[in-house]
Amino acid sequence: MRAGLPEAPLRPTLAEGIAVRTPGELALPIVRELVGDILLVEEDAIEDAILTLLEVEKTVIEGAGAAGLAAVRAYRDRFVGREVGLVLCGANIDLRLLSVLILRGLVHSKRLICIQVGMPDAPGNLAQASALIGQAGGNILEVAHQRAFSPLSIKSTEVNFIIETRNAAHAAEVVTALRAAGFEVRVLEGAGAGGF
Repeated sequence: MRAGLPEAPLRPTLAEGIAVRTPGELALPIVRELVGDILLVEEDAIEDAILTLLEVEKTVIEGAGAAGLAAVRAYRDRFVGREVGLVLCGANIDLRLLSVLILRGLVHSKRLICIQVGMPDAPGNLAQASALIGQAGGNILEVAHQRAFSPLSIKSTEVNFIIETRNAAHAAEVVTALRAAGFEVRVLEGAGAGGF
């Protein structure tokens, strides 16, 4: 720690550009004089801000650049009725990280779901489940059978489907169609994803 400067613990964050252990010696006096308040936001708020900017504004912004939007959204009441300007800066985000972020966003919004369907391990059942998903408008991206680790009867199988849907309501329709046909369906939860 540099003499007289506060020190903050560091943890992994999307906002790497503003994640510093100690503020700069030149910047700190300016911040003390001109900044009225500093707002903290959670990682999921930064993720959501990056995705919103990407999807709505068609703009790629790194975590530190999206922190301002995350703060405005997290503390809405503080900004109601005020003119607010956000500086959107920095597109320095790793493409692999961005791809995971997009997938997580699709899971959060239930436009991508993973369901586990229990069924008798007999010809025609997988085709029937797949047809029901298609008839309900779901797009199957992946299918994986699970026999060895399944708690079901040895005469049954679990099939995991990763499915594209339009939104949470549509995802619920897909699940309902399968259950109505007698299939056991369990929605596998992603980070922040609630069940049906």
